[in-house]
Amino acid sequence: MQTHKIHLLAQSVRRLLRRSAFEHVANLLSKLRPGDISHIMLELGELQQRRVFSLLIKKDKDLAGQTLTGMGLDPAIALLAHFSAEEAAAVLQELESDDAAQFISALPEDRAAAILDLMATEESAEVQGLLEHEAETAGRIMTPNVLAFQEVVTVGEAIHTIQNAEDLEMAFYVYVVDERSHLVGIVSLRGLLMVPPSTPLRKIMTTDILSVRTDTDQEEVARQVALYDLLAIPVVDEENKLVGVITVDDVIDVIKEEATEDIFYMAGVESDDRIYTPPRKSVRKRLPWLLINLVTALMAATIVAFYEPTIAKFSYLAVFLPVVAGMGGNSGTQTLTVIVRGLALGEVTWKSSRAALGKELAVALTNGVVLGLLCGAVAFAWKGSFELGFVLGGALIINILVAGVIGTLIPLFLIKLNVDPAVASSIILTTFTDMVGFLSFLGLATYFLTVVSSS
Repeated sequence: MQTHKIHLLAQSVRRLLRRSAFEHVANLLSKLRPGDISHIMLELGELQQRRVFSLLIKKDKDLAGQTLTGMGLDPAIALLAHFSAEEAAAVLQELESDDAAQFISALPEDRAAAILDLMATEESAEVQGLLEHEAETAGRIMTPNVLAFQEVVTVGEAIHTIQNAEDLEMAFYVYVVDERSHLVGIVSLRGLLMVPPSTPLRKIMTTDILSVRTDTDQEEVARQVALYDLLAIPVVDEENKLVGVITVDDVIDVIKEEATEDIFYMAGVESDDRIYTPPRKSVRKRLPWLLINLVTALMAATIVAFYEPTIAKFSYLAVFLPVVAGMGGNSGTQTLTVIVRGLALGEVTWKSSRAALGKELAVALTNGVVLGLLCGAVAFAWKGSFELGFVLGGALIINILVAGVIGTLIPLFLIKLNVDPAVASSIILTTFTDMVGFLSFLGLATYFLTVVSSS
């Protein structure tokens, strides 16, 4: 229902833009949530996006910034490229420092420097502080505005400070530090409300603290927040000094970003390719992956060409070639999906890979035998050839078994080489299953149908 509503609103915006009714567009968008405006923007063409965003900047810079955040990094950066550094700075300084840092880090260095110079001093300093940390780490996505109190501060004083705080990230917890800013305790907001105002924080704080360091990978941060059901997690430096906090909304963004990248990469599509992306841009992003697949397909075709005499003699073999390759590819994709997900969630590591490989081998062997017997029986009933049934069944068992091994090991080896397993795993898997499938099927057919039958 919400998707249909967004689509209708996008159509209304297009009509108003065609009539140059810009004031009506601004009034319409001002009544919507930023997330809805972001989705409307993604349905518009590039020129329409620029016109709408220009209207948002003039009417409400904060709304323009939130809309930009909701669009996603790549579409937002493409949109910002059409606006001056002054306009970009005016919008980005309205964002939380971690969101602003994400956008600025994706810009060319000279443009990023110009925008930082034009931003307000305090906001610029916070963003530059975040940019000192490596990309995709806790330090880069944290918010430096964090509630921290000394151990001797009373509950009443802490509540008063919270009530009067202006520029503050969502306060799920209060963090307790010593005189040198070392993190020593944590108190939930509920904990503050359950005791007398005169109670010192040191008496109600929890000292068993879950925290991450600034150099912790953002995926590991997401895993910890999800595992322990946290609303926020503190970030400390190498000396255990509190430097920021990562809230659950930032973690959701990380999970969505990582999941989107993996799904798109496994399909050979760039993560910023959307339904309403201009055709020329989509072609430019998809064609290179298809060219790589074409090369691997030609490699498999050379194996088929090598056994051309066998196919010419037993033409019915060509009917079953897609079955062997397709079943191997599908089986391998199942394994690949499970392993890549396990790697992403930390369920599978290089050390535990032997158990994962053993399990997938058992699954592949069982599936291969069942499918091999079934397909072999179908081939025998269809063509009346026991040898053909045996060859097809044997080839399926071999290919599905190889698919299980490749689907397990390739992601693990890529992780070992610090390469995202979602980027290249599917191409490698397809290449192996096609080549092994054709080689095993046509090789067995050549031996049993030609050599054995003639002897």
